Amino acid sequence: MASEITLDTLPIRHVLPKTTGIATEGHLSIGGCNIHDLANQYGTPLYVFDELDFRETAQEFRKEFGKRWENITILYAAKAYLSGPITKIVNQENLGMDVVSGTELAIALKSGMAPNNLYFHGNNKSTNELKEAIQSSGAGRIIVDNFHELDQLEKLCGEANLTQSILLRVSPNVDPHTHSKTTTGILDSKFGFPLTTGAAEEAIRQAETSEHLNLCGLHIHLGSPIFELEPYQQGIEVICEFASEMASKHQFSMKEFSPGGGFALAYTRDQHPPKIAEYAELITNTLRTELASRNLPKPLLHIEPGRSLIGRSMVAVYTVGARKEIPNIRTYVSLDGGMADNIRPAMYGSKYEAISVDRPLANSEEIVTLAGKYCESGDILIEDAFLPKLEPHELIAIPASGGYNLAMSSNYNMALRPPVIGVKNGNSYLLQRRETMEDLVARDIDLENY
Repeated sequence: MASEITLDTLPIRHVLPKTTGIATEGHLSIGGCNIHDLANQYGTPLYVFDELDFRETAQEFRKEFGKRWENITILYAAKAYLSGPITKIVNQENLGMDVVSGTELAIALKSGMAPNNLYFHGNNKSTNELKEAIQSSGAGRIIVDNFHELDQLEKLCGEANLTQSILLRVSPNVDPHTHSKTTTGILDSKFGFPLTTGAAEEAIRQAETSEHLNLCGLHIHLGSPIFELEPYQQGIEVICEFASEMASKHQFSMKEFSPGGGFALAYTRDQHPPKIAEYAELITNTLRTELASRNLPKPLLHIEPGRSLIGRSMVAVYTVGARKEIPNIRTYVSLDGGMADNIRPAMYGSKYEAISVDRPLANSEEIVTLAGKYCESGDILIEDAFLPKLEPHELIAIPASGGYNLAMSSNYNMALRPPVIGVKNGNSYLLQRRETMEDLVARDIDLENY
């Protein structure tokens, strides 16, 4: 006789939020809250945020890297998902934040993030964004990506009579073996000063002779998500060799270094990325060895988790609608969300799992394709999902939805962005309300008298 399915024996348990449970009604629960009840209260689509999952993962990053390197900063990569409430939690967990736009910078500051804990990334920062960043209320570090920015920043700081601390983003030409659209550390990339062309050395020379820029160190980012450890090792080896060469030729001192982020997240039952401790062990051991072999001092180490910090803590919840059966080909089950709140399957071919909210422990009976409601054939959330036979009005949850789903969401077909509901210890609270039609038309100009 087959053993009874329990939450712990579900093959997708490791992609669900850490506080996932089964409510007394048999429904899926997160943070002690019945997801069915939340859907009734707030409607669908909705995103449920497990606050304890996020906090525990943040603490794990601080613990695992902190016990291996005495001078460490953990920076949440805000591009994965940013809001005022999330910023406040990031602050409470003693994390910094890396931002990639003037708006992200402004939201972080407005929500209480200390300026010196903000690191400003991006390959084409505008003049206004740089002005905002160099003011006393701006960024602690600007990660300079190209010569245009280096020149602009020198000019703006001179006009403001300020000195700005910077890191140079260097492209080490290391392939992280991830999706081509999220590979960022190779030569053919829009990001960073390439090592192999001599651009990185010229950037070092220019920054070191600057009157208004304080060159603190180097930054790399190889891509995301990176399921292998070897690319980090290769990147650190390349950078340490470069730092040693620049110390000899230009008296450069790498006082700070960031290997970036890109740490992988499990989206499906078959994915098992390295543990945070394994990333920490490889990165710190490699850095320690490479520095010692070249007699270089230990820098302040910046680590930048994004999806690996926020991803597992959220699930997307949808209501089942229409069903279309094409014999011997495919069965489509349509949901009330889709590519407007999660573009990743259409854009990257990203894979997800799904679980019934009302029958989380039910036996799977059929293979279906979960389709979105938007007017694109490519609006497919999950192909070939093995699930119980779904009925109209039933609720479906898609785990690992915290990273980039909402950050890349749109109003395609005038879709309204879904609410985000925080859950903790049996209580729920609203982080972001559902967008309204009034929000969408607020920017329109009345042309009645045009």
